[in-house]
Amino acid sequence: MILSFYYVLISIFIQTPSFEGKWVSVDDETGLEKSIINLYVENEKLYGRIETLLLPEDKGKLCLNCQGSELNTPIEGLVILKGLTKEGEEWTDGTILDPANGKEYDCTLSLNGSSELNVRGFIGFSFLGRTQKWKRFK
Repeated sequence: MILSFYYVLISIFIQTPSFEGKWVSVDDETGLEKSIINLYVENEKLYGRIETLLLPEDKGKLCLNCQGSELNTPIEGLVILKGLTKEGEEWTDGTILDPANGKEYDCTLSLNGSSELNVRGFIGFSFLGRTQKWKRFK
């Protein structure tokens, strides 16, 4: 009985930080905060929706280069992360959409501590892509 109490207490304090919640995307070239993205799990898959565009010049922009039903839709509200699967300490095997060019890339997410998210987009091989660092929204 006492042992199970300690097990529960310890598991509360060493839980892995959650990927879910709001994150601030940071442009890897300029360092500017660009958007707030809400990550959520649905049917055991991880998704991410752009909640708010932070730069005044981006407000009201449409996804002009997107394909299919996303073409000419507002970037705010757009689901850009789709179908990632939990694999160990990462979410992988999904896609990320770059609204600037309308292209979808393979994607892997990993946490760097509890307040930084590594977002890796690539085509085919992970080493051929680029990584953005997103910050947990406070």
